Amino acid sequence: MSDKKKKLLVFSGAGVSAESGLKTFRDQGGLWEDYDISEVATPQAWQANRDLVLKFYNMRRKQLLNAKPNAAHKAIAELENYFDVEVVTQNIDDLHERAGSTKVTHLHGELRKVQSERYPDLVYDFEKEEIEIGDLCEKGHQLRPHVVWFGEAVPMMEKAYEIASNAELFIVVGTSLNVYPAAGIINFVPKNAKCWLIDPKSNEYQLPKKGS
Repeated sequence: MSDKKKKLLVFSGAGVSAESGLKTFRDQGGLWEDYDISEVATPQAWQANRDLVLKFYNMRRKQLLNAKPNAAHKAIAELENYFDVEVVTQNIDDLHERAGSTKVTHLHGELRKVQSERYPDLVYDFEKEEIEIGDLCEKGHQLRPHVVWFGEAVPMMEKAYEIASNAELFIVVGTSLNVYPAAGIINFVPKNAKCWLIDPKSNEYQLPKKGS
C-alpha cells in the first residue's frame, strides 16, 4: 500500500482570519466601510493620494502584527500531517504561515512585503510597521504595499490554477467564491476530486481525516 500523501488544496478567504480580529471587506462594520475602496485600493488612488493609501495599509499592517492564528489556521496547518497540502489564499495576512502551513500561495499579495511602484518584480520583506514616503527600492523608486489592487492583474493566478488541476481533495473555507478571477479556481479542480465547503463562523471545522 502506498504511503504517498494525497494532494489537498485549501482555498481560503477573509472569513478564515475574521476570528483573529482582521475584519473582512464586506462584513457589517468591516474596514471597507471606513474607507472608499476607490480611494485606497486602486492604482488611481495611489497616484492621487499616496499618503492616504499608505495610512490605510499601515493601519492594516499594525492590526496584523497584533493578530494571532486562530483555530481554523491551526487546523489547516495540521492537515500536513496527513496530506500534501497547498494553501491558496485570497488573504494578504501571514496567519497561515504563522500557524505552520508550509506551502502558501497568496493571490492578492502579502501585507508584510513591499514592492517597487515602478518595478513590481522588486519585492522585499518589510519588518517596519509603516511604509513612508521616501522609502525607496534599490532603483530609487517609491515602495508601495505588495498587494493586488482592484483593476490590477493577479500574477499568481496561473500558479493557483496549476495547483488546482493536480488536487485530489479540495477545501473551500472563509470565502463565498464571488471574487474573480480567484473564484475561477474551482473550475480547474478535477471533477473526481472530493470537495468540502466550510463555514468558519460555525466554529466547527469538519476537515477530512486520514484515509479520506
